[in-house]
Amino acid sequence: MKKIILLICGLAASSVIAQSISSELEAINEVLDSYHVAASEGDWDTYFELMSDDGVFIGTDAAERWPKEVFREYAGGRNGWTYHPMDRYVNLTPDGNTAWFDEILDSESYGTSRGTGVLIKTRMGWKISQYHLTFPIPNELAREMTDAIKAFEAQED
Repeated sequence: MKKIILLICGLAASSVIAQSISSELEAINEVLDSYHVAASEGDWDTYFELMSDDGVFIGTDAAERWPKEVFREYAGGRNGWTYHPMDRYVNLTPDGNTAWFDEILDSESYGTSRGTGVLIKTRMGWKISQYHLTFPIPNELAREMTDAIKAFEAQED
């Protein structure tokens, strides 16, 4: 009888955990979707509110590592940029306080790109601690692109 009760309690606990994880994933997806909408609308107050105080945006150029306040200054004079999430994967740490993600994005300006990053759970909800935008290069084009980058960097020296 004890084994059956433990099994039932275990199943009930598993269900609660699954619901909690589902709720957290929903909240994380909402933050990321809101981040993209705010960027598209040039709504910089909302955009930067979705980042943690120590948040960092890493752009596509090797020199682009923007702490939140520096990135706010950069973005402030711009109308925005539009990236549409096409596919996203989110993982949570066992304690449920940190998440990491990767997403494929589509942009009218650049085509396919990838966003990756980390979110942290705060008293104010989930916040983006790091967002990294990249342009995935098809393997067939990698040598050509990396050779072009090396040649470009050699000109800067």
